[in-house]
Amino acid sequence: MTDLVPIRRALISVSDKTGLLAFARALDARGVELLSTGGTARALREAGLAVRDVADVTGFPEMMDGRVKTLHPAVHGGLLALRDNEKHLAAMQAQGIAPIDLLAVNLYPFEETVAGGAGYDDCIENIDIGGPAMIRAAAKNHAFVNVVVDVADYDALLAEMDANDDRTTLTFRKRLAQTAYARTAAYDAAVSTWMADAIGEPAPRRRAFAGTLAQTLRYGENPHQRAAFYTDGSHRPGVASAKQWQGKELSYNNINDTDAAFELVSEFDPADGPACAIIKHANPCGVARGTTLTDAYKRAYDCDRTSAFGGIVALNRELDADTAQEIAQIFTEVVIAPSATEAARAVFAAKKNLRLLTTGALADPSAPILAFRQVSGGFLVQDKDTGRLDESDLKVVTKRAPSEEEMKDLLFAWTVAKHVKSNAIIYSKGAATVGVGAGQMSRVDSTRIAARKSRDMAEMLGLSAPLTKGSVVASDAFFPFPDGLLTAAEAGATAVIQPGGSMRDDEVIEAADKAGLAMVFTGMRHFRH
Repeated sequence: MTDLVPIRRALISVSDKTGLLAFARALDARGVELLSTGGTARALREAGLAVRDVADVTGFPEMMDGRVKTLHPAVHGGLLALRDNEKHLAAMQAQGIAPIDLLAVNLYPFEETVAGGAGYDDCIENIDIGGPAMIRAAAKNHAFVNVVVDVADYDALLAEMDANDDRTTLTFRKRLAQTAYARTAAYDAAVSTWMADAIGEPAPRRRAFAGTLAQTLRYGENPHQRAAFYTDGSHRPGVASAKQWQGKELSYNNINDTDAAFELVSEFDPADGPACAIIKHANPCGVARGTTLTDAYKRAYDCDRTSAFGGIVALNRELDADTAQEIAQIFTEVVIAPSATEAARAVFAAKKNLRLLTTGALADPSAPILAFRQVSGGFLVQDKDTGRLDESDLKVVTKRAPSEEEMKDLLFAWTVAKHVKSNAIIYSKGAATVGVGAGQMSRVDSTRIAARKSRDMAEMLGLSAPLTKGSVVASDAFFPFPDGLLTAAEAGATAVIQPGGSMRDDEVIEAADKAGLAMVFTGMRHFRH
């Protein structure tokens, strides 16, 4: 392959015209002939640049509402011809085809059209055909052709030309080609994913996912693992779309934990009051509502102060200075909230290692999202767990029904349980967690661990009784035996919420009645592995 090749002729056709005129002027100043189509050609001409319409090159006008304009041998021959192949050169000469050395194309805004809620027909019209065809052709022939699909690469191309006397290196063209193929793959993935949803196909024969690099990470979960962070273009409020106000770059674990924290706190509508979630290693170590945001944070912190050190704090309302002052009392990795006051930001400014993120809004916990996970030789795909319940969905199965306060706490604990690794046990009281048992192989162990941590915190706080005394308990899946439920009763729990469905439900209900517990079944499970 030839290393250095000159750029003498460029075809530019872009939907996103950011930076277009500056880029085109720079090419024109370097003596590059400009070809273009439709609105791009019009914009260049209005800016005083000499530009030739692709229709003049092909001998055919744009037709069918612009659907057909670049699908022609005069274009694709100019992109695909091997410049060191005598047969290709002879064919070009015989057919009057001139080489195209640079293709700058970004595609119809299909993803934006879908995100804007457009109807089926509008989405179909925004599927680009000519653009991907040209991009793939130019990328295949990267031995001789430069292909630019991202506005971010305009300056890089110009710098490459300046460094090499208006030529580009093969290494540079290879990098552009890789980016180009990734872009067309992501585009096709977006189209196929949208269409599967539009036609009601839950398990299409082929499934594709794509992302755009947001950040190259220092390392992954551990220093010997390479890692990067990609966004999926969904614009869901959260860590991927947040603004970072201060602190060093987020790590792989920071991003994972911050996402877990924000998705949890987004379950709590700000209209119902302030809420706070504190996360450590993707599990909540404290979640609470409060009369104020500061109160919510303090109550969440008092669930497990030891684990909260070096954790992630997520808030469902604007961070204020008082809450920031309280959070700043201990080392915290990340604070994420919909917004933050200037005074709150000033408080954190003295904490250079603390990252502050704002998202502009909470995530919608009911929005349908696909979740996927890699396994050896493939990946699993499922709907995100958006299951939610209210009191009318619950079935009282014990002689005693929960009191009004117990019912509120049961629903609170159930909401938290959805975000705790299985086997999950949540003790809560007064809309605050007072014990969390997560990720144990035995549900009994989760119940015991949560109770023990509650006793430890009671001692730390100087209380005479464990925090679990008078609490309620949520289990993400059924109790297979009465032992876990009785352990919760021994810890002081008075009411239980669980899915039900065990072969021994009758035994568990009988044990609850004997212990004086109120228990409700949800008929819904919240496994989280």
